[in-house]
Amino acid sequence: MASTSASSVQKSFKYDVFLSFRGEDTRKGFVDHLYHALTQKGIYTYRDDEEIKKGEKISDGLIRSIKDSKFYIIVFSKNYASSSWCLDELVKIMDCQKTNEHTAFPVFYDVEPTEVRKQSGPVEKAFEKHKEEESAENWRKALREAADLAGWELKNIFDGHEAKLITKMVEEISLELRFTNSSVDGKLVGMETRVKDVVSSLEIDIEDHVRMIGIWGMGGAGKTTLARAVFDQISFRFEGSSFVGNVRETSGNPCGLKSLQKQVLSDVLNDQNIVVNGASDMKRMMRGRKVLVVLDDVDRIDQLEALAGEPNWFKPGSRVIITTREEQVLVAHGVPKNLILHVNLLLREEANCLFNRYAFGRLIPNQGYEELACQVIR
Repeated sequence: MASTSASSVQKSFKYDVFLSFRGEDTRKGFVDHLYHALTQKGIYTYRDDEEIKKGEKISDGLIRSIKDSKFYIIVFSKNYASSSWCLDELVKIMDCQKTNEHTAFPVFYDVEPTEVRKQSGPVEKAFEKHKEEESAENWRKALREAADLAGWELKNIFDGHEAKLITKMVEEISLELRFTNSSVDGKLVGMETRVKDVVSSLEIDIEDHVRMIGIWGMGGAGKTTLARAVFDQISFRFEGSSFVGNVRETSGNPCGLKSLQKQVLSDVLNDQNIVVNGASDMKRMMRGRKVLVVLDDVDRIDQLEALAGEPNWFKPGSRVIITTREEQVLVAHGVPKNLILHVNLLLREEANCLFNRYAFGRLIPNQGYEELACQVIR
């Protein structure tokens, strides 16, 4: 896959992904499944649901949507080149691709790259009616350029398994988005090393077991911020994910633990209407899916018993992160000592840097405020 340089990101985009496809070929099947898989992962995706009338030109609104998208997924199917709308769309996509602010990925659905590149086979047949049109050469050029890009082949790489292809595409697009958008806020001083330590402890590439880890420390040490940064960085690697904040506070409410159980299952199964009747439902519904669950600010063992009772509740490869002020809660739940990570307060130089960034917008205080800044930090 083509990689995106972080330095090329000079603007924010309205959409993460723009889907270009021939509606009659793929709208109700492959593209529909791809669109929902992308949106379920929080990838904001543009899909034009309007049926195209014969001879109609692409609208200014659609052109704006192309420009306002970071990534393009072009689904080449047998009849893609029969649509002047699709071909005009492709020309615009390839123009934007050349700016280095955008990246296009072709999908060769039921045609091969060489057929798109040379306009041969079914692509030649689809393009036949456009041969004498004024835009024909521009369309041919766009087809050639798109076929030369790194992308995905359904037939030759995934042996026709659409679900496998979609899973791979979503994972790689998620990775590209993580690369282009730093997962750790630049103002979170001292966080990068801590995030790396937690991710290392999770060993997410090992999928033969379930792992629970604990993050503990005093209030205000940054446990929640750390857990959130880790969650944002790795959640796309899982089939479902849930970040449950304020467990201590919420569980104290009437039916609090039941509402938290519903939140976890609603998140990981992407079903807001789910009904939960206790821990047995948690185990039954989660064990078929590799999930990432963060339980933030836990202070009692019964909370863990209700939300992440045993490793066998989860499919192998799942990970559970628990943040708490009470180390003994983690020990009582069976979290190994070597997987309990202690979060310390910021070092003096980290505290200085953090204060200066927020107070003065830079790493050092404004002239004349040096002593005052030191007093505040002390």
